[in-house]
Amino acid sequence: MLEFTGNCCARVVNMEKGNLFIIATPIGNLSDISLRALDVLKEVDLILSEDTRETDKILKKYEIEKSQLSYRDQNHEAMLPKIEEFLDNNLNVALISDSGTPLISDPGYKLVRELIRKGFNIVSIPGPSAVISALVISGFPTDKFSFLGFLPKSSGDRSKILKIYGSLDSTLVIYESPFRIEKLLKEIDENLGDRFVCLANEITKIHEKVTRGKVSVVLEMVKGKRLKGEFVVLVGKEGFYL
Repeated sequence: MLEFTGNCCARVVNMEKGNLFIIATPIGNLSDISLRALDVLKEVDLILSEDTRETDKILKKYEIEKSQLSYRDQNHEAMLPKIEEFLDNNLNVALISDSGTPLISDPGYKLVRELIRKGFNIVSIPGPSAVISALVISGFPTDKFSFLGFLPKSSGDRSKILKIYGSLDSTLVIYESPFRIEKLLKEIDENLGDRFVCLANEITKIHEKVTRGKVSVVLEMVKGKRLKGEFVVLVGKEGFYL
């Protein structure tokens, strides 16, 4: 089977080898997993997990018994030969992250890139994604958006990225921990002005909360508070209002 890449070069995909399945898993509510994802998890020969303890929660709920290996960016070089050996022996492998869609601010890009280069087949099993879930409930424009993931730690780099992407005609989507939300909102205000923002917290969980408003107002709402859970922060383009 031939696969054509963006630069018009063709790579041969060997269909006699095993597949790597990229499986999206729930971002909070375990009932959000797809039937197809469960079917594949039951049938694969090995699961690559970002954290096997998190994967165990899904496997136990749906009574699936399957071998797991821990895969992270930090152990990529050590794990790659083992994964290739599985696939070469026509065994199927699943890759899942702690939650959501693998590779999206989660491990997997290096693995997918290397396996494609070596002719292995990659199959996507779509499902939950915090980016999309937050975007569609925000009330912000969805026709164009820029996903920035987690911003770098350096204040200078963070400001530079906000200014570059903040000049675009699109909604910005950022991941942030509860410990840096106040800092991020201040940086948005300083670099982009008093734009509309949306904080989506604990999406699909019992304590899901969505806060919308001018960044100056939202900043006052979170100041000094002990926040919990991961946040998806959306920033409206210049001139947007709710």
